[in-house]
Amino acid sequence: MSREGSSKVVVTGGAGFIGSNIVDALVGEGYEVAVIDNLSSGREEFLRNALTTGRVGFVNADLKFSGWEDVFEGADVVYHFAANPEVKSSITDPRKHFQENVLTTFNVLEACRKNDVRALVFASSSTVYGDAEKFPTPEDHPLRPISMYGAAKLASEDLIAAYSRIYGIKSAIFRFANIVGPRQTHGVLVDFIRKLRRNSEVLEILGDGTQRKSYLHVNDLISGIEVGLNRVLRSSASYEVFNVGNEDWVTVKEIADIVIDELGLRNVEYVFRPATPDGRGWVGDVKFMLLDVKKLEGLGWRPSMTSKEALRATVKWLLKEGF
Repeated sequence: MSREGSSKVVVTGGAGFIGSNIVDALVGEGYEVAVIDNLSSGREEFLRNALTTGRVGFVNADLKFSGWEDVFEGADVVYHFAANPEVKSSITDPRKHFQENVLTTFNVLEACRKNDVRALVFASSSTVYGDAEKFPTPEDHPLRPISMYGAAKLASEDLIAAYSRIYGIKSAIFRFANIVGPRQTHGVLVDFIRKLRRNSEVLEILGDGTQRKSYLHVNDLISGIEVGLNRVLRSSASYEVFNVGNEDWVTVKEIADIVIDELGLRNVEYVFRPATPDGRGWVGDVKFMLLDVKKLEGLGWRPSMTSKEALRATVKWLLKEGF
């Protein structure tokens, strides 16, 4: 994660799955890291090794409220990864997603402005595209989210773009594919493993199993963020948007096959539970997702694992950790 500039960075949501992996990478490069997390989904244990280095400070705070803003003082870059990641719940509780995704982003931007933070990295999502009309889907594709989660991410992108243009905060916005890897605590892999632990003969699959999406290992995500951020810091642009995902995609049924194989099970019956007439897992679920990552690849980045390799490596880690 090497860059020119100050040695202090801030990571919001730094005790979460992706955030804690980012923290480890930054500490490995010698940066002083301030982590802000309310531990609603993150775990302080994910920071255990980083905290022992003496270069990480942890603040238990909720970005919806005030009292944490002075943590940004002296920071060169803020990695804003704090968010409510539950796409399904955004349909039934839109206000919560506005508060925990849009309001928090506004508060982070204000803290950046008041503390003269040089740059911001934002974790956006492939859900901003909604049901894409083109695959792989490029960054300039129309943005038509079909979930409140996707709408909240898009609103946050617009806020960031405005702050970048008005206040000169250099911003790198990354639209993530599905990210997997160590410390993952939710998602399809965790769901399948838990269901099969309860009943090794039958697996309930949300949707019709033909949903096809791209999966990227968190280590490849981190290297992609480094490449994109360095591009923004060295360019004249106030902000840039990057897709970060894999070059291939897999079906939900193929994911189930991987999990079952790693568990050493045989003859598992699949029971499909489509929530919509066209076989989605839930209302607001994007059925097909494959991002065009040529922009990042043009800067020298490329995933080291395929979607299936990333998924299988993550299942192995989850099983090793006792899931």
